[in-house]
Amino acid sequence: MDDDKPITEQAIETITSAVEATKDAAVTAVKKVRKAAKKVTKKVAPKKASKKAKKAPKKTSKKAAKKASKKSSKKAAKKTAKKAAKKTAKTKKKAKKAKR
Repeated sequence: MDDDKPITEQAIETITSAVEATKDAAVTAVKKVRKAAKKVTKKVAPKKASKKAKKAPKKTSKKAAKKASKKSSKKAAKKTAKKAAKKTAKTKKKAKKAKR
């Protein structure tokens, strides 16, 4: 430690140097982890399998959309049939009341 510099300046310098050192260490560690992860993914999942995996969600979403549209159309058809039946029943009742 320098006797010429004040204690606070010396402390700040040591802290900044420690921060820089830890930052550099963290960056290198992240780089190593990324590299290792890439190697693992190459070994675990071949390219063809990963392409199929990407395409699969698209197919399933299309199928789900088709099913949903079919269900909604069936429900709509049922609802309209019920509504029509109710309307005819009401008109019949009104006709009976009018006759009385």
